[in-house]
Amino acid sequence: MIQISELQALRHSYSPKLPKIFKNEIAIKLRTSSLKIQNIEEDIKNILKNSANLTLLEASSEIILDVKPLNIGIILSGGQAPGGHNVIAGIFDAAKSLNKDNKLMGFLGGPLGLLEEDFIEITSELIDKYRNTGGFDIIGSGRTKLESDQQFQKSKEILKKHNINSLVIIGGDDSNTNAAMLAEYLKEEKSDINIVGCPKTIDGDLKNEFIETSFGFDTATKVYSELIGNIARDAASAKKYWHFIKLMGRSASHIALECGLATQANITLISEEVAEQKMTLAQVIESIAEKVIARAKMGANYGLVLIPEGIIEFIPEMNRLIAELNDILAEHKTKWESFVVNDEKAEWLRKHLSSESSIVYFSLPHHIANQLVLDRDPHGNVQVSRIETEKLFIEMTEEYIERKQSTVKFSALNHFFGYEGRCAAPSNFDADYGYSIGYTATVLLVNDKSGYMASLKNLTAIPAEWKPLGVPIVSMMTMEKRHGHMKPVIKKALVELKGHPMNELVKNRNEWERKSSYIFPGPIQYFGPESICDIKTKTLLLENNKGE
Repeated sequence: MIQISELQALRHSYSPKLPKIFKNEIAIKLRTSSLKIQNIEEDIKNILKNSANLTLLEASSEIILDVKPLNIGIILSGGQAPGGHNVIAGIFDAAKSLNKDNKLMGFLGGPLGLLEEDFIEITSELIDKYRNTGGFDIIGSGRTKLESDQQFQKSKEILKKHNINSLVIIGGDDSNTNAAMLAEYLKEEKSDINIVGCPKTIDGDLKNEFIETSFGFDTATKVYSELIGNIARDAASAKKYWHFIKLMGRSASHIALECGLATQANITLISEEVAEQKMTLAQVIESIAEKVIARAKMGANYGLVLIPEGIIEFIPEMNRLIAELNDILAEHKTKWESFVVNDEKAEWLRKHLSSESSIVYFSLPHHIANQLVLDRDPHGNVQVSRIETEKLFIEMTEEYIERKQSTVKFSALNHFFGYEGRCAAPSNFDADYGYSIGYTATVLLVNDKSGYMASLKNLTAIPAEWKPLGVPIVSMMTMEKRHGHMKPVIKKALVELKGHPMNELVKNRNEWERKSSYIFPGPIQYFGPESICDIKTKTLLLENNKGE
C-alpha cells in the first residue's frame, strides 16, 4: 500500500475554486470577444493560413443544447509545473459532467506516447489519486517535438483509430507551438479533430495581453523564495558568506525578478537589463564586486546574489559566441561528434569561430568553455542549466576583488534552485488556476474550436470572478531561428524593463544592496486566512496595478 503524508491526504480533499460561470453549466457558447488581438505577421499568416483569422473568444450566457460526445486525448509536454494534475482533473470533471460516457485518454511520456500509440484511460480512480498534487507522474511528460508532416499524419491516424476527437496539449511555448502546427495540419486535411493548448511553465515567459500567467509560476517562485529566505537568514546570522543563487529561467528573468521582490535579496540580476545596457561579462562582474566591496566597508561582508539561469546568453559577446556555436554545431554535427580529444575540438573551433568570438571562448575558464559545447536541447540551443554561471561569477568576482581590494575577504557559496520547485505540491492559486484552465479547455472543445489556448483573465480577483477566454495560438507567434532555419514559434515574454515589477525592483535596489532588509516568506500555506494561503505573486499584482 502506498503511504502518503497527512498533508497530502488533506490536499487530496481540497476542492479547487472555479469561475462562477462554470458553477451551473459547462455547455456554454463562446462568442467573439470585444477585445482585439494584435496584427499577425505576414509570414505567420502564410504558414498558418487556416488559423490566421481565428478571433479571441469569451464565454456567453447561451447554452449549447446538443453537445457531441468527447473522447479527449491528453498530452503533458516539456518540463514539469505544479498544477498540471489539476488541469487534467478539471478536464476530467468538466467532460464527465457533460456526459458520463465521455472519456479521457492520457498519452504516456509526452508527445512520444502519441506517436508510439502508448496511452491509458484516465479513470475516476486514477485521477482521484493525483488531485492537488505536484509533478506530471500521472502519465509522464516528454520533450519530443511534433513538427513534421509525417508526425502530424501519424498523429491523425492514431487519434482516428482510437476515436479520439479532441487533443489537449498541456505545455509551454514550444509545446503550444506544436499544438498550433498540428491544428493547422488537421484543418488543411479537413479533419474534425480539435487541438487545444494549455499554458504551462514555471519560467513565466508564456504570457501576453490575454495570458496573464502560466500555471506553475506561482508555486515554483514561492518555493524558491522560501529557500532564498532561509539562506538570507543564515547569511544574516553567520555574517561571512556571499551566496550566489542561480534560478531557473533560461529565456527570461521572471523567476529571479519575482524572488528578488519577494525576499529583497541584495543583488538581483535581470538578464534583459544586461542585454539592454549592452553590459560585457567584465562589467557584470564589476557591478557585483563593487557592491560586495561597498557592503564589506559597511561591516556587512555577506549577502545574496540572484542570477537568472539564462543570463549568459544575454551578455552581448556571450550571446554572439553562443549563436555562432549553435549554428556551427548544427551545421557540422557529424564532424563535431567525430572528435574524441578535446584539443582537436578546440583547434577545430579556432578555425570556425569569428575572431571576436574565438577570443571570448578561449578566455573563459576551461570548464565553462566545455559546458558551452555540450549537447544542444531539442531546439538546437545550448542547455544553459548545465552552465555553472554561478560558479563563473564567483571565480571572476574573487579575481576582481583581489585585483582591486585585497583587504576585503570574499567567501562565497553557490546554489542552483530549479528542480526543487517544478514538482512541488501546487499552491492554492495554482490548484485553482490549473483546474479552471482544464474546465476552459473543455468548453473550447465543446464549442468545436481548434488552434486555441485556454486562458483566464482577471486573475488578481477571487477565482469566482476569473473570466475564461479562448486565445488563438497563432496570435502569439513570431518567426525565430531554430536549428539554423526560420520557423514559427510562440514569442517568449521577456521581463519588461519599463513594467511595474521591474520599476519596483529599480526603486528599491539601492536600499536592498546596502541594507540587509531581507524578507523571509516561509513555506507555502494551504490552510488559514486568505491573506496567507491565497496570496498572489508580486509580479502578477504589480502587472495588474494591484501591488503596494
